[in-house]
Amino acid sequence: MSAAGPWIRTFLCRSDNIGVLIRDPATGDCAAIDVPEAAPVLAALAETGWRLTDILVTHRHADHVEGIPEVKARTGARVTAPAKAGDAVPDVDRTIAEGDRVRVGELEAEVWETPGHCADHVSYIFRDAGVAFAGDTLFTLGCGRVMEAEPATLWRSLERFLALPDATEVYSGHDYVLSNARFALAADPDNAALKERMAEAERLKAQDRFLIPSTIGMEKATNPFLRAAEPALARSVDLAPGAETEAVFNALRAWKNRF
Repeated sequence: MSAAGPWIRTFLCRSDNIGVLIRDPATGDCAAIDVPEAAPVLAALAETGWRLTDILVTHRHADHVEGIPEVKARTGARVTAPAKAGDAVPDVDRTIAEGDRVRVGELEAEVWETPGHCADHVSYIFRDAGVAFAGDTLFTLGCGRVMEAEPATLWRSLERFLALPDATEVYSGHDYVLSNARFALAADPDNAALKERMAEAERLKAQDRFLIPSTIGMEKATNPFLRAAEPALARSVDLAPGAETEAVFNALRAWKNRF
């Protein structure tokens, strides 16, 4: 298990999903970000002694929601989910959309609609706390696979994260770090910071840990998809250094699909 801090707990679910609990120290209210499967979430709650009050859903895919019915039955937690997910998320109590806000005790998050991986995807941005839950939109050293849109849609979603403060911690929905790092090094082989992150990721993996959360600053320095404006990334996909950033991103995403 990886503990990101005294008020956030991360742990593996299924084979590579990241489970997350976030707890407001002032009130004791606690939220799970998605419920990929019930048992690890319930185990984390038992280990910490935290009381689950909320489940915040990023998107409707089964590997993010299938544990909701059991966890809600055991805890009574309120389920908040994207309105665009329709009835694909079970046991929903509240639906949200772009510009809404959600609270976990005294912690408040902005709701961003971040489509691209799927049409209903949202991210939860706790600005004052300095954390962002990006689901399957932004990964450590990578980004989500485009499934229900053009790549440009995902790029516009990712651009929003670039505007967050560099210190913002980013929690992603899967531990794809090593495979993402291998692609990142293929696309950006001269990036010294990226080489250091690869080594760190390998050290953590050997300890049964993972490089999540990351930070916006670190992703801007090492994630090839967020570095699509850099001439080195344009060259890596055989485009001119002045090529449009969106075109470079599209080419990188297509390359990653084949990698």
